[in-house]
Amino acid sequence: MTIAKEKLIWMYRTMERHREFEEGVAEQFDEGHVPGFVHLSQGQEAIAAGAMAAINEDDYIITTHRGHGELLAKGGKPNEMMAELYGKKTGVMKGKGGSMHFADPSIGDIGADGILGTGPVMSCGVGLTSKLKKNGRVTVCFFGDGQTNTGRFHEALNLASAWKLPVVYLCENNTYGESTYIYDIVNITKLTDRALSYNIPSIEIDGNDVIAVYEAVTEAAARARKGEGPTFIEAKTCRWRGHYEGDTQTYRTEKEIADCKKKDPIVRFRKDLIARGVMTEAEADKIHKEAVEEIVQAVKFAEESPWPEPAEIYTDIY
Repeated sequence: MTIAKEKLIWMYRTMERHREFEEGVAEQFDEGHVPGFVHLSQGQEAIAAGAMAAINEDDYIITTHRGHGELLAKGGKPNEMMAELYGKKTGVMKGKGGSMHFADPSIGDIGADGILGTGPVMSCGVGLTSKLKKNGRVTVCFFGDGQTNTGRFHEALNLASAWKLPVVYLCENNTYGESTYIYDIVNITKLTDRALSYNIPSIEIDGNDVIAVYEAVTEAAARARKGEGPTFIEAKTCRWRGHYEGDTQTYRTEKEIADCKKKDPIVRFRKDLIARGVMTEAEADKIHKEAVEEIVQAVKFAEESPWPEPAEIYTDIY
C-alpha cells in the first residue's frame, strides 16, 4: 500500500504531538494543577495516529478514559484539551469532563467513559445511525484488552455482527487491565479469537508499527463502508507508564518497563522515515520542537483561562 509523503509526515507529527501533550499533562498533574484521575498512554502513540490517518474527517471515534491522543489526532485543539484537564471554562467540555471523559462531538469524537465495555456498546448505536442514514460513515472504537472480559463487550460484538454495523473495533492490547496481566485471566493466546466467535473478521498486528495500524484500519473501514460489517483489530503494544498517574507498578519488573521503552514507536518511525528519505534529521527535530512549543502554549492558555461560573453546574444536564 503506497502512502503519500504528506500523510507519513502527518502521522509522525501526530505521534510527536500525542507524546508531548501527555508529557505535559504528567508534569502538570505532578504539580497539582490537574484534578482527578489521569491515565496516560506513552508507548501507544502509533495506534491513534495510524487509525486516524486511515479514516475520513467525518467518521466517528469512541475512546477509553485514556483518550487524549485519539482526540488530538481527530482534530482536537491542545489549548481546549489542556484547559479541560484544568477544569477551566474554556475546556473542550467546559471543564466538566476532565481526563476520563474527553469528547468533542463537533469533530466526531463521540466520547470516552471510565466504565469498561461502554465504548463497544456505544459503537452499536453510532454504527446503527450511520447504517440507517446511509451516510457511509465508519466508527472506530478504541478499547483495551481488559474490556474484552466484560459482558458489555460480548453483547456489543454480537449485535454489531448480527446487524453488520460499520464499526472498526480496535483493541489496544498492552497486556494489562489495570494491574492484572491479561494472559493470567484468559485461556486463549489471541484476543482475536473472541471476535472470531461472532464471525467478525479479525487480525492481529504490531501496534507499535504505525504503518501496520494504518493499513489494517484502512482495509477494515473499506469493508464497513461496503456494508460488510465490523472488523476486530488486535494491536499488540505496551505502555511504560502505569495504569494511572501515581501507579507504582509493583506488578511489573524494571526490565519489563525498560524493554517496553526500547519499542518506542516514535523513535522507530522517525528512523524509518529518515532512512527512506521522507524527511531529514533536521526536519524531524523541527517537528519535535513545534510539538513541545505547542504544549507550552496549551499550559499557558489553561493557566490563564477563567473558572466556570457556579451556575454552570445546572447546564448540560439531560
